[in-house]
Amino acid sequence: MHIERPAGGPVSYKDAGVNIDAATGALAAIKEHARSTFGDSGAAPIGHFGGMYQLPGGPDRLLVASADGIGTKLKLAFVTGGEAHYRVGADLVNHCANDILACGARPLFFLDYVAMGVLDPGALERLVAGMAAACRDNGLALIGGETAEMPGMYADGEYDAAGFIVGIVAPDKVIDGSAIAAGDRLIGIPSVGLHTNGYSLARRIVGLTGDRATDIALLAQPLPGDDVSIGAALLREHPTWVPVVLPLVERGLIRGIAHITGGGLIDNVPRMLPDHLAARFDPASWNAPPIFHWLVERGQMEISEQYRALNMGIGMVLAVASSDETAVLDAIPGARLIGEVVERAPDGPATLGLDTPPRFDGLE
Repeated sequence: MHIERPAGGPVSYKDAGVNIDAATGALAAIKEHARSTFGDSGAAPIGHFGGMYQLPGGPDRLLVASADGIGTKLKLAFVTGGEAHYRVGADLVNHCANDILACGARPLFFLDYVAMGVLDPGALERLVAGMAAACRDNGLALIGGETAEMPGMYADGEYDAAGFIVGIVAPDKVIDGSAIAAGDRLIGIPSVGLHTNGYSLARRIVGLTGDRATDIALLAQPLPGDDVSIGAALLREHPTWVPVVLPLVERGLIRGIAHITGGGLIDNVPRMLPDHLAARFDPASWNAPPIFHWLVERGQMEISEQYRALNMGIGMVLAVASSDETAVLDAIPGARLIGEVVERAPDGPATLGLDTPPRFDGLE
């Protein structure tokens, strides 16, 4: 497969305007501000995929909450319009639901915040319809939100959206990674595309200009190795894994969960691991969708950048005991064994084996 590369050297997330290291440093600083508000409340330390709060007088009631946005995937929805607004609305809910699933929580309710420069009733209706459909899929109630019209803040035809989710988990069912041990298996759930992360980088690689006619033409190009356009591949959904993974959590089969979002495998998998353990991956054990090969080749992306900026074909990683490997694989369509948990060397990295790309679908 020949992929035409633009002039210039490798493209990184930082080149596209996203500095992951700066964001990580800023988050470390603001955690201290948040921690100063806890007092004697039931709040748990910040750092996992969702925030936890123990309700007073109810040891069996542990709430898990998360907030997130859609990111610059919205830019593609602005260009293509129509059902893309529905798609990103569903993406928002599913992203949030997967985050609290990583703590073992069952979703309860969801709220949204939508801000537009000038109210676009059609886009708003499709956006919220997508949210509502995803809420039904996740067993969530969409109980309210806020729609703000803010002239001068957003360009014509553009908006931003954020979601806020609350779920519940029994204290003895919390997934915090503390039960993970060396020898545990790492099971990967395949992604169908970028989901809701890496779009600033992807837009840079595609070469989007901001001119709608030009950008529609760029996104309409066929994607090598796939039967859809580049734009359609980039707009593929961010799935929810609540229906298939939560029953396994409730059966006690899951020891750790990492939702592979911003930061990729390199930054997200260590969030579920105890400090003395590392994840060793075998990239030859899974296939990534063709859109990843196209972005990697066209952007001349370095290996480390691939696994930190993109999910590279893995949407969620589960840590399970070796004795439970078969049961978990059988329960999740498409899931596969992608690595194992090992002892971490002193001052060594928390992820190993990510020095080659995965295999790519559509390539011989």
